[in-house]
Amino acid sequence: MDRLDQTDERILAELANHARATFAEIGERVNLSAPAVKRRVDRMLDDGVIRSFTTVVDRNAIGWNTEAYVQVFCHGTIAPAELRKAWVGIPEVVSAATVTGTADAILHVLARDMRHLEEALERIRASADIERSESIVVLSNIIERAPA
Repeated sequence: MDRLDQTDERILAELANHARATFAEIGERVNLSAPAVKRRVDRMLDDGVIRSFTTVVDRNAIGWNTEAYVQVFCHGTIAPAELRKAWVGIPEVVSAATVTGTADAILHVLARDMRHLEEALERIRASADIERSESIVVLSNIIERAPA
C-alpha cells in the first residue's frame, strides 16, 4: 500500500463526515473530478485503507437505551475467530474485542431495557465455551466520539 497523500486524507474526511455524498460532491470539495475520486476510493478499498461502508443507527431512535460492557471469561483458550463467529449474529453486540488481563474478551452491548439485556447476556454465554461473564452497565456517556 502506498502512503496516503493529502488529497486521499481529504477524501477520507469527506466520506467520514458525509458518507452519502456522491463522488461528484466529494470531488467539488477536494478539487477532483468524480472519476478521479472514484479511482482513489477504489484504490483505498483495494489497499484496505477503507474496510467497509456501514450504517450507524441512533440507539435512542430504536429505543435501545440500556448499554453495558461485558467481560467474558472462557474455559481454556478460544481463538478470536471462534469468538467472532459466536457473537457476530447477536445484534445486541455492537462491538467485541479480545483483551489483555484476566478476561478473554470485552463486548459492548446495547438493549432496550434490563430484561432485554439479560436475554442478550444469556445468548452470549450460551454461544461459546464461556466460564463466566461480568457486566458493567453504563449510567451515562460523558464522552462519545465516532471511530477514527
